[in-house]
Amino acid sequence: MAGRIRDVDIALVRERSPIADVIGEHIQLRGAGGGNLKGLCPFHDEKSPSFNVTPERGMYFCFGCSEGGDVITFVEKIEHLSFSEAVERLAARAGIHLQYEQGGYVPRRDHGERARLIEAHRAAAAFYAEKLLVPEAAAGRKFLSERGFERADAELFGVGYAPNEWEALSRHLMGRGFTADELVKGGLAKEGRRGPIDRFRGRLIWPIRDATGDVIGFGARKLNDADDGPKYLNTPDSPLYKKSQVLYGIDLAKREISKRSQAVIVEGYTDVMACHLAGVPTAVATCGTSFGEEHIKILRRFLLDQAEFSGEVIFTFDGDAAGQKAALRAFADEQKFVTQTYVAVQSDGLDPCDLRIKQGDAAVRDLIASREPLFQFAIRSTIHRYDLRSNEGKLAALDAAAPIVAGIKDGGLRKRYAIDLDRWLGLMDEQFVVQRIAAAANVQQGRPRREARPAPVDPNVRVEGELLKLAVQRPALLGPRFDALDPQAFTTPEHVALHQVVVAAGGAASAAHGGREWVDRLLEHAHDDATRGLVTRFAVEPIHADVETEQRYGIELMARVEGLAVQRAIAQVKSRLERLNPVEEPDLHRRLFGELLGLERQRKTLRESATTD
Repeated sequence: MAGRIRDVDIALVRERSPIADVIGEHIQLRGAGGGNLKGLCPFHDEKSPSFNVTPERGMYFCFGCSEGGDVITFVEKIEHLSFSEAVERLAARAGIHLQYEQGGYVPRRDHGERARLIEAHRAAAAFYAEKLLVPEAAAGRKFLSERGFERADAELFGVGYAPNEWEALSRHLMGRGFTADELVKGGLAKEGRRGPIDRFRGRLIWPIRDATGDVIGFGARKLNDADDGPKYLNTPDSPLYKKSQVLYGIDLAKREISKRSQAVIVEGYTDVMACHLAGVPTAVATCGTSFGEEHIKILRRFLLDQAEFSGEVIFTFDGDAAGQKAALRAFADEQKFVTQTYVAVQSDGLDPCDLRIKQGDAAVRDLIASREPLFQFAIRSTIHRYDLRSNEGKLAALDAAAPIVAGIKDGGLRKRYAIDLDRWLGLMDEQFVVQRIAAAANVQQGRPRREARPAPVDPNVRVEGELLKLAVQRPALLGPRFDALDPQAFTTPEHVALHQVVVAAGGAASAAHGGREWVDRLLEHAHDDATRGLVTRFAVEPIHADVETEQRYGIELMARVEGLAVQRAIAQVKSRLERLNPVEEPDLHRRLFGELLGLERQRKTLRESATTD
């Protein structure tokens, strides 16, 4: 039975897995001040970044969906792994040799399913790459050569060859300890009558990697016309591979996409290769499926796609009718990007790979540079289907293009394209065109739902939260005065629970600083998900004070929270006095009145200390 990973090894994995580096393999992060980083959340769809990372404490938190945790939690959730699998994945990344209790070292064959399948795919990619050099693969090498690719290019992209045998890969992998069930589950093989048979045979192979560089599937191109299968065959959906969530080349392109705020969408593996080799390193392609919403989510995270940062997504399509149809499909999703979306279409119908062969690298770069806005392309492609020499043709074209213009969410942009549409049609009647577009808008789907506004936060609750945030991030500023607070000083159960966690962890007075060790100690003493989530949030959320003023800020917050508690006590005493008959109970009345005077003096003192100098 596999043992548990030693605590000391888990701590080492956290230490050697910088959270900004690990998360940065999945999304683009930018500075957010105070040493914090910010990006678009990978766990929910959002228009502006609310996903925050604090490297100092090794934590992340999304203020949009409340997902948060440390580097291990992030890998668990983004890769859909168990805790142990996430630790093993990070350990492999950092070159750490894990030891297991209750049974010693666990061999790799006992690792989690995902780790096993990743290893199998890595071994398969190496096998295919090696086979590209054997005499049998001559047709594959010729295919690459005819498309302008050299041996070094094939090695850069990991291109390989699948032998035209029933069990070549299966025998190789099973000889290395992988099971038939693993090969079938990963899509590397299919069930045969006498065991697994290779899924890909006699084909040129491209390894498909995720954003972290792990091989998760393959694309295979047939080389023999006698092969009755499709021209391109891809790995089926598996625990690793979901075609609607995969972009070929993202592992190579992601850094340049982030750096240039540009992504180029092409149609095939050789187009990606041609673009990268020609000096367009932001090119990616879908794998056997049309470009869709999941692909948009991937790109938006690397583009940091939001209003504050201008970027561009460029679709390249063949110039034929099929290519134009594909571009119009892309238009339907265009407004899910904040960045500007473009189309680059070669007039002679050449794709980037063929263009590079015939006209060279510069022609590929020029194609991308000659892009035109997708709205413009969609409208002009639509009206060009009609005979604009007749009034009937112009009106038909207007009615066909009007829904496209009506669907533009930006009012200013919609108006400009209405004017352009009038000019392109030659009607010379802007008001008429605008009216026609308005009519088209009326028959489209109903108005979008208004976003629900969050309930306003009680100012007192906000003050409590700021104080607790300091207790998590800067406990030394608060010290024993915070620990001595009555739990009833806090008004919400969540805040009461967090104060108790701080005290149970040794108190703010015991923490020299609010680094990762202190946060880990708090998480150990938090016994429910809600409190752990609050610890994580407050470990990441910015403090509303500069470093120079944090000391004073802490004093003010302490005084305000104590003052609020005193204010509530005053209200209770006043309520009792109002219900009391001083004639019937004079002693109790005098005692309560004295208590009220003492509380009023205490409130005055706290008010003075809470006033900024």
